[in-house]
Amino acid sequence: MSVQQEASVDGEALEVWIDQDLCTGDGICAQYAPEVFELDIDGLAYVKTADDRLLQDRGATTAVPLPLLTDVVDSAKECPGECIHVRRVSDKVEVYGPDVA
Repeated sequence: MSVQQEASVDGEALEVWIDQDLCTGDGICAQYAPEVFELDIDGLAYVKTADDRLLQDRGATTAVPLPLLTDVVDSAKECPGECIHVRRVSDKVEVYGPDVA
């Protein structure tokens, strides 16, 4: 079993979550990073764990794997619903997404 390295900013681990209230169901995120995002039967996008388990709880987060950092960031940038949030695990400060100042 291999351990996948998590992405970081300045040495801080990153996590991603989706605000389903803003999700438009376009699926762009799942196209960019299908290992991290998936559209469910309700037509909305959710994050997945490293073992491919869909997390359907509101505000559920998953670690951003280092090899997928660019794909996850591109998903956040291209999302028409502006609902993808990438933040530091330690202090929950958003580093990519609609709430970045």
